[in-house]
Amino acid sequence: MNGLNKGIRKVEIALRWDPSPSGQPSTDLDLVAAPYPAGETHGAPAYVVHFDSRSPDGTITLNRDSKDGQGFGYDEVMTLELDRLDQRYARVVVGVVIQQHQGRRTFSGVGNPGLRVREGYTVLAEDDFGGVLGATAATVAEFVRDGSGAWEFRPGVQGFEGDPADFTRAMGTSRRA
Repeated sequence: MNGLNKGIRKVEIALRWDPSPSGQPSTDLDLVAAPYPAGETHGAPAYVVHFDSRSPDGTITLNRDSKDGQGFGYDEVMTLELDRLDQRYARVVVGVVIQQHQGRRTFSGVGNPGLRVREGYTVLAEDDFGGVLGATAATVAEFVRDGSGAWEFRPGVQGFEGDPADFTRAMGTSRRA
């Protein structure tokens, strides 16, 4: 990596939503991240980080996990320390899954969802999931290591309309341009 292009180093992905109305089943959204090895950047992930887990080396951590959206500000926060991630990984995809405990739920049924991706105090992307209202999950960020070893951010929210259990297998497929 040259001294002029350090790339993205440490990123925070934050997710928020409003609690369900009184008497309604709670809404549970989860952040998930999956690193991909250099030789298979669109195949199966090396591992998946989600609720109750972290990466084996501690470079991807879920700092805050909410099961109902009750909290101040952002309800779920994940940190990716890309500058510490092993060189064998060339791509990391981050997604959001809506838990389906109470029947099929899409982003259209989630109160006031919001996403923020930032490095330090610099906001790289924000989204309200308005473009994927019929989806049960979505990829929300992609980080790719360039030829010099620096990480670049590729924004974009892409919906997934299948079973959330299948999402982690599908989230690494090629993203639309």
